[in-house]
Amino acid sequence: MANLVLMRTSLLFLSTLFHCVHLSDQFQPFQYNALKQIQQFLNYPSVLTVFDNTWDFCNVEPSPFLTIVCYEDNVTQLHITGNNGVFPPSLPRNFSIDALFSSISSLSNLKVLSLVSLGLWGPLPATIGKLSSMEILNLSSNYINGFIPLELSYLNNLQTLVLDHNKFTGQIPHWVSSFNDLAVLSLKNNSLFGSLPSSISSSENLRVLAMADNHLFGEIPSLQNLTNLQILDLKNNYFGPSFPVLHHKVVIVDIRNNSFKSSVPNELNSYFQLEKLDISINELIGPFPPSLFSLPSINYIDISGNKLTGKLFQNMSCNAHLVLVNLSSNLLTGELPACLRENVEEGVVSYDGNCLSGEEGNQKPLSFCHNEALAVEVSPQKLRHKERKAMAVLVSSLVGGIVGLAVIVGLSLWVFQRRNRRAAMKGPSTRLITEKLSTVNTVKLLSDARYISETMKMGANLPTYRAFALEELKEATNNFSHPSIVGEPSLIQIYRGKLGDGTAIVIRSIKMRKKHSPTMFTQHIEIISRLRHNHLVSCIGHCFECCPDDSTVGIVYFVFESLPNGTLRSSICGGGVRLNWAQRITAGIGVAKGIQFLHTGIMPGVFSNHLKITDVLLDPNFHVKICTYNLPLLAHQNAGLMGGAAVSSNGLKSNIGGREKEEEKDDIYDIGVILMEILVGRPIMSQNDVMVVKDIIQVSNKMDDTARRSIVDPTIIKECSTESLKTVMDICLRCLSDDPTARPSIEDILWTLQFAAQLQDPWRNDSHHIHHLSDSNPNNLQEQISRG
Repeated sequence: MANLVLMRTSLLFLSTLFHCVHLSDQFQPFQYNALKQIQQFLNYPSVLTVFDNTWDFCNVEPSPFLTIVCYEDNVTQLHITGNNGVFPPSLPRNFSIDALFSSISSLSNLKVLSLVSLGLWGPLPATIGKLSSMEILNLSSNYINGFIPLELSYLNNLQTLVLDHNKFTGQIPHWVSSFNDLAVLSLKNNSLFGSLPSSISSSENLRVLAMADNHLFGEIPSLQNLTNLQILDLKNNYFGPSFPVLHHKVVIVDIRNNSFKSSVPNELNSYFQLEKLDISINELIGPFPPSLFSLPSINYIDISGNKLTGKLFQNMSCNAHLVLVNLSSNLLTGELPACLRENVEEGVVSYDGNCLSGEEGNQKPLSFCHNEALAVEVSPQKLRHKERKAMAVLVSSLVGGIVGLAVIVGLSLWVFQRRNRRAAMKGPSTRLITEKLSTVNTVKLLSDARYISETMKMGANLPTYRAFALEELKEATNNFSHPSIVGEPSLIQIYRGKLGDGTAIVIRSIKMRKKHSPTMFTQHIEIISRLRHNHLVSCIGHCFECCPDDSTVGIVYFVFESLPNGTLRSSICGGGVRLNWAQRITAGIGVAKGIQFLHTGIMPGVFSNHLKITDVLLDPNFHVKICTYNLPLLAHQNAGLMGGAAVSSNGLKSNIGGREKEEEKDDIYDIGVILMEILVGRPIMSQNDVMVVKDIIQVSNKMDDTARRSIVDPTIIKECSTESLKTVMDICLRCLSDDPTARPSIEDILWTLQFAAQLQDPWRNDSHHIHHLSDSNPNNLQEQISRG
């Protein structure tokens, strides 16, 4: 019996040993070493601890953060996701993106690579071109900078390229159309500029084209031959003036906030598969085709913020599945169709700022729309000054790319498109303001999620705006204890705290009389919820409660993200870590982007922000965010809703700005003062300082390079190229012009600073004096600056 047990044990051991040897022979050692090196380069994040417990990576249980797929014992798919900070990336001080991709390139059978939200920084290495089998590449939500490398064009089998939410610069390379099977091209939320390559019109298999949130401009090439194109996302650029020519099978068209100045083509009536149309915040003119309301697939129409004309009638028909119709701020006349009227109170329809008869709310007299329509010139206008200037100075060697569409790589393209279509149909628009609200309890109104629109996802890695429970905020601040109070200016109290998931927050509480209009509160919270951007310290939610001491007063708690790394001034003039010249230009670009969003990203825009360099904070990756701007409701509250005088604290200022030129140019002047401090590297404390330093810059800028360098911060004298320095000085002086009309537009500032960064890069790379210092790598910042 004992011999039998011993024999069975021996057989089991030999079987196990044989199985192990067999598997280890199949899973080649170089793949094992590559994956272990990737774990090391990423600083051993918790999601990769599974690597410590197995060598059989092909059988690792997939998760939302890590998936490895093998075919015939070769790794063919690698997905690593940081999930927006669930396990915050903490790359080692000596992180090298070149070394990381060198290891990845040894996995020569990779077809799918997804490295999302891992904090990767530095230029995308040329070794990416070695992954010749690659079909899907997703590197979104990182800090990868520089130009899109030519070596990407070597990936002949590429079907999906997603580089959203990075720091890529330059132009979109013309070779993006060379991929025969490319179906998804998403380069959203980068710093790309220039025009869309005409070669894109030959990408016949393209299904998703997403270039939103860049600095792209010019005419869009005809896309009529792209018969498979379903999603076109070009919002928040400067494209125009002609409306894009598309194939009638398109499903989603989002060209919001561009420079389109033509009429809406009648061909839209034949787009029977069109589900979403957002052409808001342009300068479109001519008649609006009301037949769009009844397209068989349409569920979302936003034409607000244009100069569209036409007469509406009560008996017009509508698609029964409409979830949003925004007609606001146009020149429409007639009567609101009955099929739309029944959805007004549900928040589906908005129509303020037209000349519709028999409607409550903000409607203009009929004569206004007629006169405005007659004053509109139908012929296309000239391109903006910044576009003409850009065409003159851009060099053909610039290549670039931006990353855009949030996809889950590894799923089929069919699933990918379905998910995007569903996402487009969810919830009301970010521009929704309900026109008619019944009288309801104010507490319920401000806490009911039905009255809070889904926020625009322009703030990377920010949670969705939501209503907080008072208990959450009490727990975050230890019941609003005194140590958590960081400010108590007049009617506003400010607390620091930490949510249950570890998110650091700042809470601002204000008191207001409940006798004021619920509609006003709802509209202001709607606007606040949409002030979300990569370069704004954003509000992530609110909580409304009754004041325990006075039942006629309510307390609104606004919850903001918290930033730990001090102000931009402290990183320029302080004694700690100091930004180099390239990083300072990037900071200026970030400030300009934030102001541009405040001016044009929502309607009405937010002006008169009284911006100072101490209002610009640095996030954990040393990217700038504006913390003080003219927040609606808070400004009104300070201006006297409680009967008190207007106050200003931490940027909560009175007098919400309209789109008046004077208020816009005030913000431009403030940017000029910030650029001045970036240049000279010392605090500008008064208006007299501004005038004195401005005169010095003017004199030195007219002389030679030696004179210019004599006035700049000594720590960056050896870092900045001659042309880059002169370009920043020029735009700084233009911003500080005594004549507001002579100050540049915010778009001019953005383009000029971006051009200064382009002028700097070749010089910096060629100079033996300068060490490369990525603007996304704060870890060894001081060490590299001291070497430089």
